[in-house]
Amino acid sequence: MSSFKPYDAVLLLSFGGPESPDEVMPFLENVTRGRGIPRERLTEVAEHYGHFGGRSPINDENRLLLANLREQLAAAGVDAPVYWGNRNWAPFTVDALREAHEAGARRVLTVVTSAYPSYSGCRQYREDLAEALIELAHEGRTMRVDKIRHYFDQEGFLQPVADSITEGLGTLPAGSRVAFVTHSIPDAMDDASGPEGNAYTGTHREACAAVISRLGGASVPEWDLVYCSRSGPPSQPWLEPDIGPHLERLKAEGAPGVVVVPIGFVSDHMEVVFDLDTEAEEIARGLDLPFVRAATSGRAPAFAATLAALVVERAAAERGEDPDRPSFAGSGPWHDVCPANCCSNLRNPDKPAACGVDWVLPIDKAVAAPATRPSEVSR
Repeated sequence: MSSFKPYDAVLLLSFGGPESPDEVMPFLENVTRGRGIPRERLTEVAEHYGHFGGRSPINDENRLLLANLREQLAAAGVDAPVYWGNRNWAPFTVDALREAHEAGARRVLTVVTSAYPSYSGCRQYREDLAEALIELAHEGRTMRVDKIRHYFDQEGFLQPVADSITEGLGTLPAGSRVAFVTHSIPDAMDDASGPEGNAYTGTHREACAAVISRLGGASVPEWDLVYCSRSGPPSQPWLEPDIGPHLERLKAEGAPGVVVVPIGFVSDHMEVVFDLDTEAEEIARGLDLPFVRAATSGRAPAFAATLAALVVERAAAERGEDPDRPSFAGSGPWHDVCPANCCSNLRNPDKPAACGVDWVLPIDKAVAAPATRPSEVSR
């Protein structure tokens, strides 16, 4: 049996999404609070959810991942409760941690459903953890929360993607291309990602190269890293090219087909099922460009097994042991504890973020009232 000490519980932490049409707009207001996004833009995005009954697929994906993670942790000998919390919708992070505290947990290890370093993919989750810990401390509940390291370089994330690409290429004409897709972010956010900058694009390219190296067959397909889901004003530079213009370019270059790979996403949530399965596929169909969308890793048992292994690894490190730290992409495993100024918050650089070397529960410096809950902002 593997020891899980010094931790008492695991938190699966994700983005969140609406479960019914009447939740769509409040959810979008939560996601964009403080960013000055025009109401018209929120209405436009809300229409995307209308294509799917006003319900995001991310919640069912997380329920499956939660079940798989519990199974894989048990198989690894970890006898500990696993809770589920979200940044932007129920179950909220603070509620999940409160439930864990009431059950006796004082040290919690977090698994975030984002594989890469960036402000939105890492530090913003850490900021939400800090807000939750401050709120709980005002209630007299003190806890310590850590998180596992980034897993873009892990076999259980990479190999399922490679298997899906191989399957997709087998249905397309010879010489078809591979288009890896991730969520676009502002150029400035990429510049500030990681401890030294440009870690978001850098680790994506490392993951793409590692996936390509796992493909079977005699020839290696040409590939590109492109983006989707841009939401900023035209005046603000965001990572490009977008998947739509990229498909047009592939057609102009004579590509016989394309496998579109959502490498930046753990599971099939709205950016995948709308931006790729709906909009990008429609563009490809209009171009008469054969199109296959590869699967994400999140449903694969190997993916949950990878997360469980990283949970065991981190617990061993916290006990002062020297666990094996495998890495199958890039220059080696990422840090367990985020360095100071890693994936900086460009709008509010002094905002507390848990799970970092400079994090101390600032209850003595916090305002008298608890931090405002996202749900209280929008409802």
